[in-house]
Amino acid sequence: MTNVREKSPLTVVGIGADGWPGLSSRAREAVVNADVVVGSPRQLAYLPAGMKSEPWPSPLLPGLDEFLAEREGRVCVLASGDPLLSGIGTTLVQRGYDVEVLPALSSVTLARARLGWAAEETEVVTVVGRAIGRVSRALAPGRRILVLGANAEDLLDLLKARGYGKSRVTALSDLGGPDERIGPGSLTVFAIEADGLALPLTGLPDDAFDHDGQLTKRDLRASALARLAPSPGELLWDVGAGAGSVGIEWSRVHPLNRAIAIERSPERAARITRNAHALGVPELDVVIGAAPEALEGLTRPHAIFLGGGVTVPGVLDACLATGARLVAHGVTLESEQALARAYTEHGGELIRVGVEQAAPLGGFTGWTPARVVTQWSKP
Repeated sequence: MTNVREKSPLTVVGIGADGWPGLSSRAREAVVNADVVVGSPRQLAYLPAGMKSEPWPSPLLPGLDEFLAEREGRVCVLASGDPLLSGIGTTLVQRGYDVEVLPALSSVTLARARLGWAAEETEVVTVVGRAIGRVSRALAPGRRILVLGANAEDLLDLLKARGYGKSRVTALSDLGGPDERIGPGSLTVFAIEADGLALPLTGLPDDAFDHDGQLTKRDLRASALARLAPSPGELLWDVGAGAGSVGIEWSRVHPLNRAIAIERSPERAARITRNAHALGVPELDVVIGAAPEALEGLTRPHAIFLGGGVTVPGVLDACLATGARLVAHGVTLESEQALARAYTEHGGELIRVGVEQAAPLGGFTGWTPARVVTQWSKP
């Protein structure tokens, strides 16, 4: 994104709950020498009397660029703690502004200090402007999690719903300031010591998903994801998503991973959304429509899973045209023939996957075979 301000760099100063006295000499100098200081009313209240200051427009994002373009001279932006931790600093950088950041101690750093939690053993989940369901992805027995921007009631309800109601939850409020306390307050970080049943990031059991039978089962899902090879920050198209299992597991691999589920059935699309929220990846985007038309205009992916529809005219060609890594499944003779032709023309790997499960057979145990699936993958 290109911003409309072509002036001197913005200085973003992090200010903690201890206010003006807690600023470093460099941060104070940046504030004092600014022609105007902008921030939220709460942040501006920390400044000594007489400084020229202005609050942000409300709502912030729609008017942000115009507001900054109209400010002359040196502009100093106040932020809470670390401006690059779910703060305005991140927003300004993402919008293309030239930014100098002078951070203060973040609420996360202060919370860990109070609890004695090591940084490398603590996961931070922000739900500032996001769904509380993001916390679900981080839940694992014994895991230490700091949650930013949550409502206490919503967080406790989520933990109970996910089977983690016995977790120890500590609320730390107004950290670093004179009103710091353990308990909910105006600025609260929630610390979770998770206690519940383990749920893997990938290889989820089939019953973890709400589905109507249109589900890529666990063994085939594992094979597909191994060849889709997710890396942090990548985007997947899950075409003909069914219950959304592949896109959801792709997203669970890393918090920066993104997925778009394309599903023509509105009922199944709604089910995908519910599964995504329940399994900790509520940002998964669901597009209702039939491929290939529904693929037009979507952000170009790094990888594509085509769980069905390989015989639909134009679908496989549209996926190949993106240049993304591709895994496609087929269960019919017609789809198998289409994948065989694709393998002949484009190379890659063509395999058939057959899975059999042990099940009661009379008074004994026998093997029950699932439908054999042909899988074509192209790196």
